[in-house]
Amino acid sequence: QGQLAESGGGSVQAGGSLRLSCVVSRHTTNRYCLAWFRQVPGKEREGVATIDTDDRVNYADSVKGRFTITGANAKNTLYLQMNSLKPEDTAKYDCAASLEACWPLISPQYFGYWGQGTQVTVSL
Repeated sequence: QGQLAESGGGSVQAGGSLRLSCVVSRHTTNRYCLAWFRQVPGKEREGVATIDTDDRVNYADSVKGRFTITGANAKNTLYLQMNSLKPEDTAKYDCAASLEACWPLISPQYFGYWGQGTQVTVSL
């Protein structure tokens, strides 16, 4: 059973940086997709970024150039480096895992394993 546990959330001023971590207890499988999502109360969960076993990455347009996803293959920790944070980045961030290849669309329907989430709050 895959298990994920996030850490690293917190409060920061606009323009600041945070790094989220997600420890992944992996299945024995040759292919998987790891992802970060975020959700604000009352809104749908939004895909932020994915990384696959070949270290290919994909980002939502809203975070391109500011966020970096790393950590796959032999590593057991997934990271999300968030720079130039904006108030609209405020959300609960979840890491997720799929035992299949990443899809171009970062959608929660493709992911069966989730962490408990960590809150990120960005103030002006």
